[in-house]
This record gives sequence, C-alpha cells and structure tokens, in this order.
Amino acid sequence: MKDFILASQSPRRKQLLEWAEMSFEIIVKSTDEDFPAELPIDEIPIYIARQKAIAVKENIQTAYHQVYAKKPILAADTVVVLEGKIIGKPVDRKQAIEILSSLSGKTHHVITGVVILHEVGEIAFSDITEVVFNSITLEQIEYYVDQYEPYDKAGAYAIQEWIGVIGIKSVKGDFYNVMGLPISRVVQALQKILV
Repeated sequence: MKDFILASQSPRRKQLLEWAEMSFEIIVKSTDEDFPAELPIDEIPIYIARQKAIAVKENIQTAYHQVYAKKPILAADTVVVLEGKIIGKPVDRKQAIEILSSLSGKTHHVITGVVILHEVGEIAFSDITEVVFNSITLEQIEYYVDQYEPYDKAGAYAIQEWIGVIGIKSVKGDFYNVMGLPISRVVQALQKILV
C-alpha cells in the first residue's frame, strides 16, 4: 500500500516526490480554481489546494475502498505574482509570449500553497520564492514558447527548462518551490503524520 495520496496531475510534483523517495499514489478530481475576491494573495494558493484536497477526499469516500479514507491527501497550487498581480497559465502562444515579456528583466514571486488533509485535521502552509529574470529577447521568448509549449505552467515557464537556465538571474528561497512543491517542507510535514 502507498502511504499517502497526491491530489495533483502535475508531472513536476510527482517527480519531486519520487526524488524524495516518498510512497504515494495519484488520485485527482477536477475542481475549479476560483477563489473569494477578498483573499490576500498569499492565501489564494492554499485556498485552491484545499479545494483540490477536499474534492479528492469526497471522491474517495464515495468511489473507493474504505482503506483509502485513512490516507493523508496532499494537494498544492502554485501562483506567480508580478507587481501585486497573479499571473496565471497562458491560454495560447500569444499570451505565453506576453507573460514572459512582462517577466523579462523583473523580479516576481512564486507562491505554492500546500494542504495535507489527514485523519485528525489539516496541515496548511505556503512557501514564497523570489525569482529575478534577466532581460530576455523576444526571439528567445518565441523560441522557448515554440519548443517547450509552457501552457500548463503558471507564469508560462518552468525553471528547470531552457528558459530557466538562460533567463533566470537569481532565486531567493526554495528552488523546488518554483517547480511546484517546497519539497523539503512537504516531506517534514508528511513525516509527522506518517508514523
């Protein structure tokens, strides 16, 4: 049996947990990513992650064997924040180019909210990483978008891909948080309840 459930289809979160040699299985349930307008920005990814975890918990209670009901559920959501505004996932090539052009030469923040639902409650936290981009050319941006198609990524980029290698000047905070999971904090939190 696996120790916990990952409520995410993100290949990057799966990869980070595998690198940490954690034992888990993936169960996901579609949820919308709306949030109350009055929420502070740093609480938005926690709110969305909580909705994902609750949806999976409810799905497990109705559609899965009872043994799953005792397993902790890990969910996460990542947002990119530039100048006080959330930058979402691009819907098409044009928007991906616009987003990356807006990040060029500037500092932005990546916030990942994490929620772990378990038998006796919830663990919830967020992690913030500051990322500074070099000035990158339109030609470089178009090359990246065309080669890597970053349409499933908040901020239209993945730090571990080509654009991160050539475009990122500095990272202050957890590098893996920018990939989608502050993995060290997640492992520590899980170890407290997986005993």
